[in-house]
Amino acid sequence: MGAAGPPPGAARRAAATAWLQTYGVYAGVAVLLIFNTAFTDHFLSAENFRTQAVQVAPILIVALGMALAIGTEGIDLSVGSVMALSTSLIALYLGYGPWLALLVAIVGGIAVGVLNGSLVAFIGVQPIVATLALMVGAKGLALVLLPQLRDVRDEGMRSLGSGDLLGVPYPALIALALVLVVGFTVRRTTFGRQLLAIGDSRPAAELAGLPVRRVLICVYVCSGVLAATAGFLATARLGASDPTALGNLMELSAITAVVVGGTSLAGGRVRIAGTVAGAVLIQLLTATLIKHDLPPSWTQMAQAAVIVLAVYAARERGKR
Repeated sequence: MGAAGPPPGAARRAAATAWLQTYGVYAGVAVLLIFNTAFTDHFLSAENFRTQAVQVAPILIVALGMALAIGTEGIDLSVGSVMALSTSLIALYLGYGPWLALLVAIVGGIAVGVLNGSLVAFIGVQPIVATLALMVGAKGLALVLLPQLRDVRDEGMRSLGSGDLLGVPYPALIALALVLVVGFTVRRTTFGRQLLAIGDSRPAAELAGLPVRRVLICVYVCSGVLAATAGFLATARLGASDPTALGNLMELSAITAVVVGGTSLAGGRVRIAGTVAGAVLIQLLTATLIKHDLPPSWTQMAQAAVIVLAVYAARERGKR
């Protein structure tokens, strides 16, 4: 007699959790869109869609870097602090022109990424500990460089934050371009395949002769550069450099977007389309609560619930 299959209830639960992990983020976006269409005033206006596109761009850009780190079975908690450091450096160097300010901000992101990657790759510090240390250190440096808010007086940056091309805001176009670049890198390049191999099994990747340390450093550098770019765009949108507030809890939003988008915390997998949908979900959730006069603390609790649900779905799927 053959072995009995799983009980019908267990099979249904397994199918439900598999569906939730694969398509849950898209269903969540659809539910929020339907709810807001029915109950939120002026939700379908062009101006509202423009606002949502501008606001989601920094979340999405940071989430792309977070997805790369999580794909290696790591994490980057320093992304919010890199955004704060970026806005401080922009304020200090904007007098020399916006392009130089952006370059200096990116160099700052590279420096944090190199430190994160070196701690993980060469010293063997756990990613959560290494990036936590840089989260505190980079934030402190940002506040030392710029202790208080400073207005952005450069017209080029203001135009970047508020301008558009054929009705599509510049920040959204930049975010879309970065999505295409990161997606191509993960799917079509040797670096992307090495990244996923390391996340799947770092010891096996080392035995196979892959440049594990170099790839890990590059991953955290990419995360730092993307966070610095998001800081630049957020500064342009706000019209001010404010390291005390910019980037606060961005790591929570980025992790939520990546995990709910189907990228496993166990590594070895990066879902770029899911990450995009996850960032849109977080932005829509935040906007919905704000438009219905609920306090910001509700957004944080909702994000925590989304993370728990996504991790539970991944855990249940991993048991099969």
